[in-house]
Amino acid sequence: MTPQTQAASLESPEYLRISLAAAMTLGIAPGWFYRNASLRCINLLMTYDEGCAANCSYCGLQRHREGSYEGKSFIRVPWPVISLDEVIARSRERLSVVKRVCLSTITHPRMAQDARVILERLHQQLPEAPISVLSNPTLLTREDLEFYRGIPIDRLGIAVDAATRPIFDHHRAKDVQGPHRWSRYWRFFEEALEVFGPNRVGIHLIVGLGETEEEMIRLIGRIRQAGGSTHLFSFFPEAGSRLAPHPQPPVGQYRRVQLARYLIDEDLASAEEFAFDGRGQLVSFGAAGERAEQAAATGTPFMTSGCPDENGAVACNRPFGDCAPGDDIRSFPFQPDDDDLALINQQLIAYC
Repeated sequence: MTPQTQAASLESPEYLRISLAAAMTLGIAPGWFYRNASLRCINLLMTYDEGCAANCSYCGLQRHREGSYEGKSFIRVPWPVISLDEVIARSRERLSVVKRVCLSTITHPRMAQDARVILERLHQQLPEAPISVLSNPTLLTREDLEFYRGIPIDRLGIAVDAATRPIFDHHRAKDVQGPHRWSRYWRFFEEALEVFGPNRVGIHLIVGLGETEEEMIRLIGRIRQAGGSTHLFSFFPEAGSRLAPHPQPPVGQYRRVQLARYLIDEDLASAEEFAFDGRGQLVSFGAAGERAEQAAATGTPFMTSGCPDENGAVACNRPFGDCAPGDDIRSFPFQPDDDDLALINQQLIAYC
């Protein structure tokens, strides 16, 4: 690569991709949010000309998807490229709205070192906003974790996504010739808990990749027992990905897992209290039944789960990140209203 080409490359650490919702929030892209939703976390993604070396079947950035890395959608929308300097400047102008910044890493040889540069600059030049990093266990080490904590980065996310090892292998590892390994992800989780402490490490999980409700809920329970929490997503197909034809999970399945996750992560119940049928479907909250009803009535369990702001409310609310704007809202980016709650109650008991 010539020096001229290097200068022209819009790559990390000087440049990042930014979610469409964050670009709208910072005034970079035009648009409006359905039902007046608003984004409270600026979601950033590292970017390189070579793209991501992983090949996760459901991801828009997968290695074997046709097209340039910059042209690939992610979570079904474009992520425009922006300089780190502009992210910082525009965020500083909107601190009344921006309650957190999150850097997502990708699988690239330069990622580990470049992430350090980006995170340090974000903290030094935007100290008012808490910072999260969605990490990559395949390429990061305990030394990286300790560096992040020392900046300080206050929250760390790990996108395990799959509820079981066979599903992980099928969609992220050997079956798709991907570099990730189930065992490494969970060792990294243990290291992250040791470095960051309890309640500061979140595991991303996607409902609808082929697991049962019981498998998902019991994993959520184990994560909580270890000191972590779960950030939940409903699978939504990405056009052009290997899983583009794969359907979303039934909404009832997602609602039941959402409610179970809330009870577990808020320490209101344990997975061992719940009952499942022969298909692995949640059929009873057992001794936690009254607590489940009370929680469901608030609507909070069905809102987006993610890293909080300084007051404990979810900042990373990702408007319509796992659904299209419309009647089928999977993770509410705002407080559900009475009509939403009536629909949610019907969905909770839906078997298909």
